Amino acid sequence: MPAYAIEKRLVVAVSSNALFDLTKEDHIFKAKGLKEYREYQKENKNKKLEKGSAFHFVERFLGINKVYSEQQPVEVIILSKNSPETGVRIMNSIKEYGLAISRGAFTSGDSPYKYISAYNVSLYLSTNKEDVEKAIQAGHPAGRFINTSASFTSNTEELRVAFDFDGVVADDEAEKIYQKEGIEKYFEYETKHANKPLKPGPLADFFKKLALFQKLETRKQDENSTYKKIIRTAIITARNAPAHLRAINTLKAWDVTVDDLFLLGGIEKRRILEIWEPHLFMDDQISHLDPELKIPLVHVPFHTDNT
Repeated sequence: MPAYAIEKRLVVAVSSNALFDLTKEDHIFKAKGLKEYREYQKENKNKKLEKGSAFHFVERFLGINKVYSEQQPVEVIILSKNSPETGVRIMNSIKEYGLAISRGAFTSGDSPYKYISAYNVSLYLSTNKEDVEKAIQAGHPAGRFINTSASFTSNTEELRVAFDFDGVVADDEAEKIYQKEGIEKYFEYETKHANKPLKPGPLADFFKKLALFQKLETRKQDENSTYKKIIRTAIITARNAPAHLRAINTLKAWDVTVDDLFLLGGIEKRRILEIWEPHLFMDDQISHLDPELKIPLVHVPFHTDNT
């Protein structure tokens, strides 16, 4: 098969533990060791695994290719610590669920984060704290799931992705001012620099590429008023006026937009998340992520001391 220019696609990588619920299998590995784990996986290679934290996101994300069938602009790959032989069950489950995933890396216990750049990954999702922190420290876009259950009431094909702003979409320049000098100095600093765009954060590339699809979706809707968009994005941030101007001007400078912007100014984010029901919400402050929420919550450890 000839080499494919994967740079043409928006690529998301998921660990096997993120895509599927491997709680039972992990318990076998920890309690009985690698040999018993491998035997169990081989014996159950045709038994479909249960859906994991990333499943609904992956399913909706791959749905973009159904709308843009000619271009096939997105791809999901597996980055797994499983060995190739135990990875057979994972690939069988992918086939059973009808997910269009054909590429991946199975590294037999070695952390797979080092292959992120090889696959041109714009977002790496895992349940493993160490792997995600290593990825972030190496300059890769990554996030860790902190809960494993989700329920969605919507029957539409819409993909909903929500981002925190500082430390996720943008860098944490302003957040550092707040942490070191307090709220008054923070507002003073952000007002002074309102027209100076912030530098990109760890997930800026993924955010910008997703925003490109939004533009295409808006164009489709302009051409056909009955067309229903398949992508909806939101920024849910603790910022409020007057600090909101720098966030808005940063997005404008990047030539990107979001469907919804929530400026909470101290209100709990769960109030919005329970209504908005994202397939992913990503935040660099773990204190903002309530694991009791039935929403896939992802921690982006832009600085590992946030954990």
